[in-house]
Amino acid sequence: KNVQFLPEKNIIVGNVSFYGATNGKAYIRGVAGERFCVRNSGAEVVVEGIGDHGCEYMTGGKAVILGKTGRNFGAGMSGGIAYVLDTDDTFPPKCNREMIQLERLQNQDKKEQDELKAMIEKHLEKTGSSVAEYVLSDWNYSVSKFVKVIPTDFKRMMEYIDEARNTGKYDKEADIIDAAFDMHIANM
Repeated sequence: KNVQFLPEKNIIVGNVSFYGATNGKAYIRGVAGERFCVRNSGAEVVVEGIGDHGCEYMTGGKAVILGKTGRNFGAGMSGGIAYVLDTDDTFPPKCNREMIQLERLQNQDKKEQDELKAMIEKHLEKTGSSVAEYVLSDWNYSVSKFVKVIPTDFKRMMEYIDEARNTGKYDKEADIIDAAFDMHIANM
């Protein structure tokens, strides 16, 4: 509580934090080093900035970055979702776009925006973050500055799952997944 430096301007957790994380939640009041959330397959993490190679080979989970990222973001990312606060429009050139696509969060549905907001509110609650407090103070502006990072194939599969679920033909999740996979194969 008595630190004399700004956490959001300093690396608080080192390189490869949350490497291979399979579940859980974490709220980091400060910046993470390089290779943040590499191979994350299920953890939900909020952090205030990261180094190079963030979310490489990520297969699941969610990462929320409330600050700057380094280069080569999302290389090999095949699942999961990342949300990056990009207040100065410098994030897209830092991404490895081979397997991912970038979307403005303001163009997404309200439910997704509410889920992101809840994660940031929990970050504020757990850490007392002035960054989270600022982001939440004008949520309508802030949400317009978030970039959603989602793997292209993962997004397509999620759309097939939603389509199969909305048919009402299936009552078991396994049947929904099978139907979505069949849709994917049919559209290849």
